Amino acid sequence: MRNDRSFIELRARERAYALLDHGSYRELLDPFDGVMSPWLGAQGIVPQSDDGMVVAKGTISGQPAVVIAIEGTFQGGSMGEVSGAKMAAALELAAEDNRNGIPTQAVLCLETGGVRLQEANLGLAAIADIHAAIVDLRRYTPVVGIIAGTVGCFGGMSIAAALCSYLIVTREARLGLNGPQVIEQEAGIEEYDSRNRPFIWSMTGGEIRAASELVDELVSDGITAVKTAMNKAIAKGVPTQHRSDNYGYYLQRLSQFDTRQQADTAQIKQLFSREEK
Repeated sequence: MRNDRSFIELRARERAYALLDHGSYRELLDPFDGVMSPWLGAQGIVPQSDDGMVVAKGTISGQPAVVIAIEGTFQGGSMGEVSGAKMAAALELAAEDNRNGIPTQAVLCLETGGVRLQEANLGLAAIADIHAAIVDLRRYTPVVGIIAGTVGCFGGMSIAAALCSYLIVTREARLGLNGPQVIEQEAGIEEYDSRNRPFIWSMTGGEIRAASELVDELVSDGITAVKTAMNKAIAKGVPTQHRSDNYGYYLQRLSQFDTRQQADTAQIKQLFSREEK
């Protein structure tokens, strides 16, 4: 029996609290501030008082840090105007701290389906701001992304994950540009059966993403395991080359794949394996 408590089972606020040093947690724009989406109520959807986004300041190993955690149980962790602005602003302020000599670290807990369809272009604009803020901040300090489960990370926020300096996943995590139901809707069930869970995890799950070197570390589900991986990533410092800057390598690999065939786990591993290793 595992003594370490499950990280996956924690809500966003609990995740942020667990990752920060004990006693250092201080939430910005918490539920009592009542900053919520002005658009959901008009569409018959009950809004949430923090819009599903937790921004917490504190310390990690004694150093200033911000942990931003998306609540996957609210609207599938989707990004709207308010939630996206909270994340983007927190990252921008962390970059400003670093420019002012305060070495603020950043950790993102990503459980999101991407843009909130009910807020459309507002959500897309917010995600674009998040992308820009990550690229700005990662020049000064590692931006560490964590995808634990159960929602996964899809849509425009999968691009945010790819822009992180380091990405940590569990076996239960999923990472992909399009979600299973979207692919099935557009390409048909023969191409992608969204109800076939083993197939989905074989394509976008944490294990295959780690084997493909599209993430940096695969960890077991536990607070201690996730924190250890997070601290290890932060200790590495800013990468010499971020994965997203190495786009030439990935474009060259993708150009070798015959899209007329159905991809499988073995093909994905072979496609992205580094022959020099």
